[in-house]
Amino acid sequence: MADNKKYKKVVLAYSGGLDTSVIIPWLIENYGCEVVAVSADVGQGAELDGLEEKAKKTGASKLYIEDLTKEFVEDYIFPTLKAGAVYENQYLLGTSFARPIIAKRITEIALKEGADAIAHGCTGKGNDQVRFELAIAAFAPEMDIIAPWRTWELKSRDDEVDYAEAHNVPLQFNREKNYSRDRNIWHLSHEGLELESPANAPDYERLLELGVSPFTAPDEREKITIGFEKGIPVALNGQKMDGVALVKKLNELGGKHGVGILDMVENRLVGMKSRGVYETPGGSILYKAHEMLEQLCLDRMTQHYKQRMALEFADLVYNGQWYTPLREALSAFVDKTQERVTGEVSLILYKGNIMGAGMTSPYTLYDEEVATFGEDAVYDQYDSRGFIRLFGLPVRIKALLDKKRGH
Repeated sequence: MADNKKYKKVVLAYSGGLDTSVIIPWLIENYGCEVVAVSADVGQGAELDGLEEKAKKTGASKLYIEDLTKEFVEDYIFPTLKAGAVYENQYLLGTSFARPIIAKRITEIALKEGADAIAHGCTGKGNDQVRFELAIAAFAPEMDIIAPWRTWELKSRDDEVDYAEAHNVPLQFNREKNYSRDRNIWHLSHEGLELESPANAPDYERLLELGVSPFTAPDEREKITIGFEKGIPVALNGQKMDGVALVKKLNELGGKHGVGILDMVENRLVGMKSRGVYETPGGSILYKAHEMLEQLCLDRMTQHYKQRMALEFADLVYNGQWYTPLREALSAFVDKTQERVTGEVSLILYKGNIMGAGMTSPYTLYDEEVATFGEDAVYDQYDSRGFIRLFGLPVRIKALLDKKRGH
């Protein structure tokens, strides 16, 4: 049931999927309000085709389609890549950092339209409700938020399909093939159907859309070289490319070789575990290349501290806390660490694997004269004796005193 408030105009975060398609007539039916739909283009491709006609047929007064792809790559994806942030050692945060930029733009349009409220289709079980609402709070703290999944009478996706059919809402799927998916330029996620039981193997042949599985990938390996400037990928195989073009090309190459496929049970912010399959072919390649280049360019103390910080950064992104002073401060630290993360990394793609094939940097900290196993004149190996005695002094003292005490 809707609450007792009255709204004249509601701006809806609209994807054209089942949830948001049903929400338009539901809002009109329950609040008698005008519904302005907003779709954000973050690289989901053909999913935007025909949305304006569909939104208006469903009852929206207008539809904004906002192209945010370039800003998404440059201001959200690359800062997270530079941080090396990975949630629970696996998830490359594809949905997580898309939500803040989408919610920010929707809020800007809601303020421009003089809307009374913003509505979204996030469920009460998911992370996205938090991500959307924290972003809205950052830019319109007094704006009302309508989250139908928390209040309406529909309790399942089957109920939504029934409602859609009763209200002549066009659907592009049937009940049997109704995965819950989220797609943008960085990744594609899959949830539902057989994936709801961790005991079931994913049906990769039916599931995958960005590429193939390693089982059907080509038998020929492919070598690529990625160029970085200050931690940002800027070139592929010697050709300068903007961020959007580079990510798209790497998605194509990674998908071809079956890389970047993740089957994961993750801990949601709201407290439950969920299982999903993620496709992040280009992102997986970039994370591997960036990590390798940092090994070459960062000193040990900075590299180790940054690895610890990356865990906190990943949690902030996953939890929807992008627009916070801490995230901004951590990004400032990351930018400082990246000043000399410049160079080229070569990789080999082969049947789901991403293997290193060499790297160079004008700022390398690797000195072959010092590291060699052969004869050298720059490192006196005898010096290590004194170093080890001092480094191990606490261990030695404890052992001696324990011996005196008879332990």
